[in-house]
Parts: sequence; C-alpha cells; structure tokens
Amino acid sequence: MEPLSEEQTGRLVVIVTDLARQGRTEELLEFFDHGLPVDVQDAEGNTALMLAAYHGHTDTVRALIGRGADVDLRNGRDQSPVAGALFKGEDAIVGALIAAGADLDAGTPSARAAAEMFGRTALLE
Repeated sequence: MEPLSEEQTGRLVVIVTDLARQGRTEELLEFFDHGLPVDVQDAEGNTALMLAAYHGHTDTVRALIGRGADVDLRNGRDQSPVAGALFKGEDAIVGALIAAGADLDAGTPSARAAAEMFGRTALLE
C-alpha cells in the first residue's frame, strides 16, 4: 500500500477535525484505528482532542485520551486543550484532561491564568 499524498492527508485531516467538532466519536476513531496518527494537526495546529474539548464533547475527549492523544499538544496560537475547555466552561472535560495529566501551566494563556481570568480556580484544585 502506498503512503498517502500530502493532499490526501490534508483531506483526511479536514474530515477528522470536522468529526471532532461534531463529537462523532465512533466515526472519528475509525480513522485512528486505520493508521492516522491521533495527534495529527490541521493548518492551525489543532488536534482532534483540542477541537472536541473546545466544542464540549466529553465522550470524544475521553476516547481520544484512551487512544493516547497528547493532552498538552498546543495549537498554532499556543493554546492547550485544557485551557480551551476551561474557557468554554466545559468542567467535565477539564476534569478528564487534568486526570489524564494535562499541564495546567502550559500554553498562552495557561489553564491557571484562564481560570483566574474567569474566576474558576476551584476547578483546578
């Protein structure tokens, strides 16, 4: 089997990121089960985990963590998944990412800084 071209990989990334935004976990996982790296990033540096976290899909986030997604991989704007989930008020996702070892001091702003900005520091204790 030939490796995928850059164009083919780019199309797959668009599909995967759309599935992550929509929380379509089962369909999303099929791509990773067939060899696409779980931490593949779109043009802005977002991973499926980042997008699922930001869009409030707890089950998808947990499934991606279970598949080995890097909970600290930041996007092109230096944002971490945990800070994005915190910004969006996704408490269950913040908890899942923290339980998976997310670095609360990574990124700009960090999860700690975002929690302070929004008066939500209790989530990080």
